[in-house]
Amino acid sequence: MKGPLFYSKILLFGEYGIIKDSKGLSIPYNFFKGALKTDGNLSDSAKASNESLKRFVDYLKEMESHEPDLVSFDFPKLEADVAEGMYFDSSIPQGYGIGSSGALVAAIYDKYANNKITVLENLTREKLLTLKSIFSKMESFFHGKSSGLDPLNSYLSLPILINSKDNIESTSIPSQNKEGKGAVFLLDSGMTGETAPMVQIFMEKMKQEGFRNMLKDQFIKHTDACVEDFLSGNVKSLFGNLKELSNVVLDNFKPMIPSKFHDLWQKGIESNEYYLKLCGSGGGGYILGFTQDLDKAKKALSGHKLEVVYNF
Repeated sequence: MKGPLFYSKILLFGEYGIIKDSKGLSIPYNFFKGALKTDGNLSDSAKASNESLKRFVDYLKEMESHEPDLVSFDFPKLEADVAEGMYFDSSIPQGYGIGSSGALVAAIYDKYANNKITVLENLTREKLLTLKSIFSKMESFFHGKSSGLDPLNSYLSLPILINSKDNIESTSIPSQNKEGKGAVFLLDSGMTGETAPMVQIFMEKMKQEGFRNMLKDQFIKHTDACVEDFLSGNVKSLFGNLKELSNVVLDNFKPMIPSKFHDLWQKGIESNEYYLKLCGSGGGGYILGFTQDLDKAKKALSGHKLEVVYNF
């Protein structure tokens, strides 16, 4: 038995900023995916996933008892399937900032939620916010605190535009130009990142007035501009804002950037051959890169693995 596929996601813009109401733009990334599977003969990784699902079921029961009006699940079916050895079979690397737990949350909601909101109905803003709220509570089991956006993206398999905390909509992005020289790419840091400690560092920094001002006057300003430029296809303005954003992140989010990438980050800003930014919470996993000339970027980053996400 194998359930429907749920894909990884990439938050192109908005990491950390969306906690403080910046804009954000999240897109599905179909290169990685996962599905619920049942198998009597479990591998070690499948066993670990199955054990984790048992704990997740306990968490969901408690969640439902606290907020019965938010969402309810078919627990007899869910528990029977987990007892039979159900696990999440996924190619999405964990700790890489591309939504491994989000895809699992989406899969569980899709299969076991009662009266679920489906992708086929008219997705009003209200329905999107309800889904986001449900997913936020569900995914908190994995991260301690979740915006609910990763599962939402995975569940709908549509680009999501975040205008503010209470204003999200599905959107369309400019179609890819496979012949184009420009690209958005993933750079593998070669190490996994943990979301919770990174968010903790961010929350500590938020206690400083200087950091809060920087977030509002620089980080959020350039993030919002990048979202608007990307959606309108204004490449020249986009790269101007990306350069500023990359600089602000290097100056103010150093703990979230693996130290061996600090120089590479700076080199991109100085050479204008590529600009790097955080992918998810940082601390490891993937780093997101943007370039107007992929061949030049590949040369400048030789020795590193690049995966192209989007061409323009």
